[in-house]
Amino acid sequence: MAKSNLQFKTNYAVSSTIEPFYKGGKVQISKDEKFIFCTCGTRVNVLQIVTGKIVHSIEQDDQEDITSFALSLDDEILVTASKALLLKQWDWKQAQCTRSWRAIHNVPIASMTFDPTATLLATGGCDGTIKLWDVVKQYCTHNLKGSSGVVHLVEFHPDISLLQLFSSASDCGIRMWDLRSSQCLCVLQSHYSPVTSLAFTPDGASMVSSGRDKICIVWDLKSRTARRTVPVYEAVESVVLLPEDEDFSEVGVKTKEIHFITAGSKGVLRVWDASSARCVFTQTLPSPPSAGGSEEGGEEYGDPRSLTYCLPLPSSLRLATVTAEHNILLYQLPSFTTQQQFVGFNDEVLDVKFLGKGDTHIVVATNSSQLKVFDLATSSCKILYGHTDTVLSLDVFKKGSLFVSCAKDKSVRVWRQDPDSGQVSCVAQGCSHANAVGSITCSRMKESFVVSGSQDCTIKVWDLPETIPETDGDMFQLTSRVTEKAHDKDVNSVAVSPNDKLLVSGSQDRLAKLWSLGAPGADLALLGVFRGHRRGVWCVQFSPMDQVLASSSADGSVKLWSLQDFSCLKTFEGHDASVLKLIFVSRGTQLLTSGSDGLVKLWTIKTNECVKTLDAHQDKVWGLHATRKDDRVVTASADSNITVWTDVTEVEQAEEQAKQEDQILKKQELSNLLHEKKYLKALGLAISLDQPHTVLKVIKESMLRYCAVWNTNARSCLDAQAVIQVMLTHLSPEELLQYQGARAHLEGLIPYTERHMQRIGRLLQASMFLDYMWQKMRVTGAPASMDSQDEEMDTASLQVPHPLFMIDKRPGEGGDGTKEQGDGEERWNEGVVEEDGGLEEDTNCPANMEEEEEDDDEVSITRKASVRGQREENGQNGKENGNHHSGSEESSREEDRGDQTEAKILLSAASLPPLQAIIS
Repeated sequence: MAKSNLQFKTNYAVSSTIEPFYKGGKVQISKDEKFIFCTCGTRVNVLQIVTGKIVHSIEQDDQEDITSFALSLDDEILVTASKALLLKQWDWKQAQCTRSWRAIHNVPIASMTFDPTATLLATGGCDGTIKLWDVVKQYCTHNLKGSSGVVHLVEFHPDISLLQLFSSASDCGIRMWDLRSSQCLCVLQSHYSPVTSLAFTPDGASMVSSGRDKICIVWDLKSRTARRTVPVYEAVESVVLLPEDEDFSEVGVKTKEIHFITAGSKGVLRVWDASSARCVFTQTLPSPPSAGGSEEGGEEYGDPRSLTYCLPLPSSLRLATVTAEHNILLYQLPSFTTQQQFVGFNDEVLDVKFLGKGDTHIVVATNSSQLKVFDLATSSCKILYGHTDTVLSLDVFKKGSLFVSCAKDKSVRVWRQDPDSGQVSCVAQGCSHANAVGSITCSRMKESFVVSGSQDCTIKVWDLPETIPETDGDMFQLTSRVTEKAHDKDVNSVAVSPNDKLLVSGSQDRLAKLWSLGAPGADLALLGVFRGHRRGVWCVQFSPMDQVLASSSADGSVKLWSLQDFSCLKTFEGHDASVLKLIFVSRGTQLLTSGSDGLVKLWTIKTNECVKTLDAHQDKVWGLHATRKDDRVVTASADSNITVWTDVTEVEQAEEQAKQEDQILKKQELSNLLHEKKYLKALGLAISLDQPHTVLKVIKESMLRYCAVWNTNARSCLDAQAVIQVMLTHLSPEELLQYQGARAHLEGLIPYTERHMQRIGRLLQASMFLDYMWQKMRVTGAPASMDSQDEEMDTASLQVPHPLFMIDKRPGEGGDGTKEQGDGEERWNEGVVEEDGGLEEDTNCPANMEEEEEDDDEVSITRKASVRGQREENGQNGKENGNHHSGSEESSREEDRGDQTEAKILLSAASLPPLQAIIS
């Protein structure tokens, strides 16, 4: 009954994404302590501290990596420098570049800083030069030379009235520059390795420098000498002075002397008393040091715990540190407790699982020995230390607060999350595998055991105690009760059945095997082998409802197997590469698979159909997991992105249903409009509904009515006549009369059509009379031979297909050309008689012309244009020879000139009789 009401999923939509925002380089915090600025390739990302979200992203147009940037102390101006040797000034709140100019450096800029007034910008280049820029007046003010190697540090003296700049380069010295004279005042020499940071006392009289030579030096800037050298026994990357007006007795500060905090290769913050050169406080790490992590090992620069930056937040009395793994941590002073953690770069994400009672968190295994637990609401992160090598796989118990992990360090660990505080601690661990542990799973019903599969080809079952410790202070040591040599190659995946009685394992040897777990203390019993994959098996999973299991392989296929006879029931093929993970959804009726092609596919088992392909990743999708409510899915990829998907099936179906209801309402409205003869609204609605036949019907219904309206106006009558001609050509009278109101519309067309025909006929009569008169005027006084030829040519040119008036000529008029003129006169009269047998109007056309001018200005304009055109043609003809060919050319030009007018007349004449016939 439950399955009959089950609704298949059809689509997932991205609800949130955790992506890289910091890949190394400079980090700066705004003065109002609300934003963190950090570089990420071609971008400078602005992270909001409260929400952990990227609120702005400043990206270079030239797609060149940003080498350095600086934010002014008033948080108004951001300047970036790229490998293209360009400096860009940004309005970072709008993410708009306001100014761009070419740096005079010949090589990329390595360091930048603003002075306290946000007027001067200092840039240190890899060519050993330092340049100062007036960002207000927009010009270079200083070019300081003398440093050796890359200038990786530039700092202004806090007292701007001194106009002093400090810099450090590869020669390990600290140069003090006088900006008034552009001269180097002195070189402070005491460090034996590059100087990493400078910190000035509030009065500006002293300065503390740090270096990778494991010492910090307190300088007296008035005498320009080293007052004290403090050995710190680690490579120091950053030094920060403690505020003098705050109480730091909690961390051992007893006097008002200079105290400073160091951050370096050991990964811990330490407080030092400059006067006694003694460490008064050492931060306690969240968990014990990694295996083999002695102090010597911890001092290596590649240690993930080593710190690269330390930034003060004086207003809120906090401290921010940046680790070598691109994590940004905020500590509250003076207790040095962790307040917030942000993961800037996850590298390759290998596994991900939902965590918490309401699946409010996710636990992530990256290409690191650290586990990361993200709060999906705020994106804040907790970093878990414990494993000493890369974590490979994760699994979560049914209740969601207990989860397990395995790693390349050959160990498995059990972790517990406090449901109230969200704190996570390691409560149990086991170490007995001979090689890296690549897969792990836990019991489905109770928190009773854990099963691990290793690259040593074995499967181990670890029993958990009935009472699991609450904290990592009393960590329980796990021992394996069963060890089984399961496969001939690496065990890639293990899974426990929903009733905790069966175990399935998938291996690189192309096989999947079914095992019986039996009673506690019993050995594993092999029940069957699933053969059929052509490449290694990456993942195996039991169905939550049916007696089947699914397996995915590097051959690009997913197979469904029967637990009864171990036969292959179905094969799903669609991925172009290895299928790395699979899970059952929709109560076992659908599958979600992820592959090396970066795609996630949703399959319906019953139909073998791929319902949806989700494309949000650019690399292998290693992690895939669904919530217990089956409404969200999380995917993790080698492209460092973690994506949370939400099931939008019901939302899309609701939208589709609402769309269908809207379509029904619109169709009903369309029917009503057609019934009410509101054709204009009906036409628009039919087009929006994409109903071409209805659109055609509406057009047919309204076209005659529109033509009747257009035909009443002389300006639009030609368009109406063109439409009428098309309709009369393609539609029979019976079809025309079927349209509603067709007879009334046709009756309205006839009188106006007759009027337009008469008007245009009169226009043609007048224009032809003028043509004829002009011909007579042109040949007056010409020789007889020329008169004869011209007369013959002119009369030939006046032979139009449909002459509408006659010319009365007396015999003998015209001299020698009377014979030809008479012939032309006979032809003219014959043409008239053949057409209509004569016209009703008199040939006194000037009177008709005046009457027409009074009636319609358009006729006068057309007449003038006709006369002007005829004059131009006659003037050109007068230059040619009077042979018969010229007569034919003139006739051709006459036909071109009068083509439009004749077409209009013929159109009107052709439309009128059929209309009258239809009405009668």
